[in-house]
Amino acid sequence: MSLRSALIVSLPLVTGLLAGCLEHPVKQVTYDKTQVDDETVNVQINKDVDILFVIDNSGSMADEQATLSKNFEAFIGVLEREDVDANYRIGITTTDSGNPLCKSAQTKPEGGKLVLSSCLDRMALGDFTFNMDDYGYACSDYCKLDDAALTDRIKPTETQYSDGEVAPRRWIERIEGRTNLPDDVSTVEAFQCFGPQGVSGCGMESHLESMYLALAQASHEDSPTNYGFLRDQAILSVVFITDELDCSYNPEFGEIFTTNKTFWSNPDDPQATSAVCFNAGVKCDGAGPTYADCHSANFGVDGTEGVPDDQAVLQPLAKYVNFLQKLEDDKKMKQPDQEVLVALIAGVPPGYEASDTDIVYQDSDDPEFQDLFGIGAGCTLANPVDPDKPQTAVPPVREREFAEAFQVGEDRNLFSICQDDYSEALREIAKKLEEQIKPACMTKCVKDIDPSTPVVDPSCVLTEINAAEDTRQEIPHCDEVDGEWVAPAGETACFAELIDRGGQTPSELDDMDPYCVGEGFNLEFKLVRSAPAPAGTTIQATCELSPKPGQDCPML
Repeated sequence: MSLRSALIVSLPLVTGLLAGCLEHPVKQVTYDKTQVDDETVNVQINKDVDILFVIDNSGSMADEQATLSKNFEAFIGVLEREDVDANYRIGITTTDSGNPLCKSAQTKPEGGKLVLSSCLDRMALGDFTFNMDDYGYACSDYCKLDDAALTDRIKPTETQYSDGEVAPRRWIERIEGRTNLPDDVSTVEAFQCFGPQGVSGCGMESHLESMYLALAQASHEDSPTNYGFLRDQAILSVVFITDELDCSYNPEFGEIFTTNKTFWSNPDDPQATSAVCFNAGVKCDGAGPTYADCHSANFGVDGTEGVPDDQAVLQPLAKYVNFLQKLEDDKKMKQPDQEVLVALIAGVPPGYEASDTDIVYQDSDDPEFQDLFGIGAGCTLANPVDPDKPQTAVPPVREREFAEAFQVGEDRNLFSICQDDYSEALREIAKKLEEQIKPACMTKCVKDIDPSTPVVDPSCVLTEINAAEDTRQEIPHCDEVDGEWVAPAGETACFAELIDRGGQTPSELDDMDPYCVGEGFNLEFKLVRSAPAPAGTTIQATCELSPKPGQDCPML
């Protein structure tokens, strides 16, 4: 056997996996593995997606939670589409992380803990009652399953930290087409019960702090609800659903809600209103009543603007941007083009996501509204029941800046909550996730060992490596059965090679993803599994490389 140039590629296996295979006969190749180059590149096979929903559970959110439940199928339909087939986890928490104005015994702040209980059971606890009014329709209009039928039947699963041990988790997951839900329950049905969080939460919403606590607890072993939720190489998305602005406060300065009235709109009010959250964390340019712009700012306890982060009465926005950026940087160490995504369904005007509509920041004509929120509405929605009382939402200045710090592309990932249908917003948020799921392109030019055929015939071997058990096992090629790729009898995994860059064969099974073709690659892998791989498993691919890459792969 002559000396060949070969490539060893480490493929971090993120439990789920990718792309199609070729109809043309697979050539079995024996390698002289002593005669290889040790050039190594990472090829990501990653369909893992971790999604955190932070849902406002204050008194004005009943209709919005009902609309979210009604339209959630639009979101999950993208992730479960056959050509996406994401391996997702969905965690849910609330905007309630406590506030000096909100008695913990009354509001029961989640503080970022993941919630996985049926809203039907929480209705009985008063979670859907506000000011003595019952808003149970936000749950019961779409949820039909109580905890006995749903939460108590969650299937045990493992995490990357569990060393193979399984247990029920506080999130929804679907890995390799298998969910942790009861067999007779769909993800949509489950979310319609888990998603509505009620209306009894604190009205001083801490969107950013709740997100921070939820994700931070995911890596803390002492968190029974969140530990293990995040996967190191999974695509991460945070989705906020809210009609108010962020009030994540510094506990050292809780007096601004009780005795220090520096940021109150009306010092004669009997207690602080949500206007404190605007006045203590937002600076508007211009004299008003219409402002050129409003943006986040650090204010000291005496009202001084521009104080250092540790003296700001609201938690500085930088705390949350830097925290999420660190998570993104860690992910980029394994997959350089991976982005963390942040989306909002909040108080921005309809059409804001398309970058052709801006928020109008202006004081409210209604003195009561101005005293309550410190600014006029960011959007409104007509109320057919009571035309004199339209639904309103406050412009989310701090959350907007946070989301825009992680904007990918030109289109904003921010959508108006002042709509009676969130289907398009949820679909677009899911599509942003879909765009992050990249096919497993071979990032070096592979040699065609049979130039007589119209497509590339590669020579590759894939090996599954389990570091925890110190094992290596070669993965067989897939067999084509009735137009699908399946593992040989007795095997739980197989791989296929996609080599058709554009109508070179009559079959669609071997079609390469347009992304790989557009990048100039000549091979794409697909790994097919009948069951999830153990956490921490990686894949190593060894392929013979082209001696003439400039000719065989001119775009590289």
